[in-house]
Amino acid sequence: MLSLLHIENIAVIESADIQFDRGFNALTGETGAGKSIVVDAIGAVIGNRTSRDLIRTGARSALVSALFLELPALSWFSENGMGPDEDGTLLLQREIQADGKNVCRLNGRPLTVSQLRTLGQQLLNIHGQHDGQQLLDSACHLSYLDRFGGDQAELLAFQEAYAALSQVRHEISALQMDEAEKSRRMDSLSYQISELERAGLRVGEEDKLAARRKVLRNAGKLIEAVEDAHRALSGDDDSAGAASLVMEAEQSLFSARTVSDEVSALAEKLTELRCAADDAAELVRDLRDSLEFEPGELDELESRLDVIYRLKKKYGATEADMLAYLESCKKELDQIQYSSDILARLEKKQAVTLKEAQMLGSALSTVRRESADALEARIQKELEQLDMPKVRFHVEFAPNAAEYGMDATGMDEVQFLMSANVGEALKPIQKIASGGELARIMLALKNVLAENDDVSTLVFDEVDTGVSGRAAQKVAEKMADVARHKQVLCVTHLPQIAAMADTHFSVEKGERDGRTYTAVERLDKTRRREELARLTGGAHITSAMLESAGELLEAAETYKRGYNGEK
Repeated sequence: MLSLLHIENIAVIESADIQFDRGFNALTGETGAGKSIVVDAIGAVIGNRTSRDLIRTGARSALVSALFLELPALSWFSENGMGPDEDGTLLLQREIQADGKNVCRLNGRPLTVSQLRTLGQQLLNIHGQHDGQQLLDSACHLSYLDRFGGDQAELLAFQEAYAALSQVRHEISALQMDEAEKSRRMDSLSYQISELERAGLRVGEEDKLAARRKVLRNAGKLIEAVEDAHRALSGDDDSAGAASLVMEAEQSLFSARTVSDEVSALAEKLTELRCAADDAAELVRDLRDSLEFEPGELDELESRLDVIYRLKKKYGATEADMLAYLESCKKELDQIQYSSDILARLEKKQAVTLKEAQMLGSALSTVRRESADALEARIQKELEQLDMPKVRFHVEFAPNAAEYGMDATGMDEVQFLMSANVGEALKPIQKIASGGELARIMLALKNVLAENDDVSTLVFDEVDTGVSGRAAQKVAEKMADVARHKQVLCVTHLPQIAAMADTHFSVEKGERDGRTYTAVERLDKTRRREELARLTGGAHITSAMLESAGELLEAAETYKRGYNGEK
């Protein structure tokens, strides 16, 4: 459950700490006071998409922290190697910075927004006031049915088979071309293959040629430098070289090495220096002997580099890329030349994969139809409890209109039908449902789906839009029923729903020093009566309104004592 929510610099909330309890928590307040900002903050701390525009004006960053307790062993914990502390507490934090960066932590350990979002989906569900509009989109209905039916294994098996079928179809399509196009493509490939093979490319050749060209372009300077070095080290007819001079110095000191330890040490150093000079002289001599340049070599080298340059512009940035392109051209040419044989093999493979996809798609459809019967019964029961006993709800199936009667979702097209009145035919929900009916149907659907997951906290943001009177009372009772098994946080304008809450918060907006501030207050029984009276009658609260609010609270307590088995 969500135990504590800390908010800093989110919109008009400078700082707020909200201590939620088990059961049913309600938040009320005037329109624009900032109730939905609390929901936005909850969404931010569980990884929902957010914006730096959420940061309070004048602040450099915003921070939301959420403390969760009594969590089950979620799969995310084992998959990511992180989880609650030894005392069972899980602290999530998300800092939103003005430059758009996000810093997310779990018990002080950093994690990505993507990781936070995946974890958040297992911690709580947020149902917004616009979720009802999803019922108007029949494309969403199939996903609702799959969530209820828990048919992920069947769906994944089908999707793997469908992906294999799609791959084969793509390969067949790539080979199917008219004769003129085939002839043009074969000519183009043959020319490219011939050009690349004539070039005889070798990996690393260009780098070696470029290095040799640098030597050739500076041949005179290089030869002169090497000759000078050789003369300095080895000498010539007119003078001794450095190696000979060092050897003479070594021999002079060597004859007197027994006279002094200092002379002996210096003689050893000269021996080392003479050896090094001899080695250097030999290396320079070898280098001089290797500096042989053929006439025209530079021109040939430049010509070869030009060939490689022109090929690079057409076929790839490196020799390896061009050789890889050559292999792909050969493979494609072979496929075209032998396309008839390849097509025959692929068509056989397509028949096998199509049969496999159809078999798995039919199995998925069977599971879905069984789930649809159960969903209809559950939704019907929920709607009866929400003061809609005459409404009929039905899941309609139709064959998928895509090629082969299937797409990545399966072989079914699904839409929800309803009849709002006795004697009326079933029709698509989007054509006949009113705003209040949509809200209650969506609430029923969310409650049914929540029964099948491990999410322990449900957040409802003004999902009671369009509901009033007796229907509002039924929605309140349904919220209380759900709160017996899960923690419920609900933003509402309805006194019936607020009265049913176990814990009630008031969100109020005010001004101080020319700035707008929002505060969240946990209400005691007296303040609850006043807030319920305000929700009922507005700003001018009378004693009759307060008395009515008290009766509303007492009726709510009586209802909850009833399902708790109390008198």
